[in-house]
Amino acid sequence: MKQKVTFFWFRRDLRLEDNVGLFHALQSDFPVIPLFIFDEDILENLPKNDARVSFIYDSLQKVNEQLKAIGSSVLIKKGKTAEVWKSLLAAFDIQKVIFNKDYEPYAIRRDLEITQLLQQNSVESLSYKDHVIFEEKEITKSDGLPYTIYTPYKNKWLEKYHLLGQAAEYDTKPLFTRFAKNDFKFPELAEIGFERSSIKVLPHNLTQIANYKETRDFPALDSTSYLSPHLRFGTVSIRKLVNWANKKNQTFLSELIWREFFIQILFSFPNVVNHNFKPAYDGIQWRNNENDFKRWCSGTTGYPIVDAGMRQLNETGYMHNRVRMVVASFLCKHLLINWQWGEAYFAEKLLDFELASNVGNWQWAAGTGCDAAPYFRVFNPEIQQKKFDEKGTYIRKWIPEFDLGYNEPMIDHAFARDRAIATYKAGIVK
Repeated sequence: MKQKVTFFWFRRDLRLEDNVGLFHALQSDFPVIPLFIFDEDILENLPKNDARVSFIYDSLQKVNEQLKAIGSSVLIKKGKTAEVWKSLLAAFDIQKVIFNKDYEPYAIRRDLEITQLLQQNSVESLSYKDHVIFEEKEITKSDGLPYTIYTPYKNKWLEKYHLLGQAAEYDTKPLFTRFAKNDFKFPELAEIGFERSSIKVLPHNLTQIANYKETRDFPALDSTSYLSPHLRFGTVSIRKLVNWANKKNQTFLSELIWREFFIQILFSFPNVVNHNFKPAYDGIQWRNNENDFKRWCSGTTGYPIVDAGMRQLNETGYMHNRVRMVVASFLCKHLLINWQWGEAYFAEKLLDFELASNVGNWQWAAGTGCDAAPYFRVFNPEIQQKKFDEKGTYIRKWIPEFDLGYNEPMIDHAFARDRAIATYKAGIVK
């Protein structure tokens, strides 16, 4: 007879510690098999040397090493998610499946499909909040509708957080004896169809943000935490991080709340993935010049702060947040290229790509999103460079030829600003 088991399904929560769904799975009546599925519906659109796949693979290896020390292991599968689950249902006597929630449109559809499949096979499935402090409709206006402006959302978020004391953390370690004893083969990266990327996810470091409020806008200081990819794939707990930030760094806490704000926007308004949050902006006549876009992508616009940012992104998968705002504004307003082009390029390149934040921030820069920068706010790249990289330290790091006589800007700022404002005015539906 097959052993009755509970499955815990890892997704964007690649850690054993303070993992809500895993905590509940380990309290079930059956031994727990941890599972990760390399989803072909996601992977088929990625390059074979995608750095994020390498990071997921390495993170799973770390989890597997922890499990091997107690006589267990992670079951790794690759395929269409529904087909993988059908094969698992045939191979194991599954009593329960537990996973943490994901709020992106594709994930919601996938999880509904799998939940229905499990139900048809008389398998109980349970999902838990782990990726955020407050989810779905936990932070709403008094009429129950979602917030679409950040500051009142943040105020309500903080009010609720402080009312609860702090976010409860889940001690999973005493429950590790509940993992099923097994020794599943851990596949090589090539068996999943990928090769190792030369681009690396850096370790996160909270000590670098001691003076975050004062230093966060200066890219040459490198005073960021490098946490974002770790948050994206759940190698760190958002509860531990928020509780730390609440005690140590309110400015950094505000950035974490921005993340939850955009996740709530995506959950409540899933059409923002492909449409402007503000339909009044649908009439903007974008130029969408492909040669201009290629120059932006390659970091050859002639504006050093823009080019340095794009080269940093292309070489490392990272870009400093202040520089992200400048390059996004440049694409949408100087070049009049639809924000969706930039969003797609960032989605391909960013190590910390997260759909909610990427769409939210791109629409913020374009002026078409919720609580967005007004359309007439057009960043001047030269002023941004003087304010935040006055000595050119950041620029020289990514543009070694800078001092040899740099390229002329591909477009005059004053001309581009006037053209952008006129184009927006003409396109906005009153």
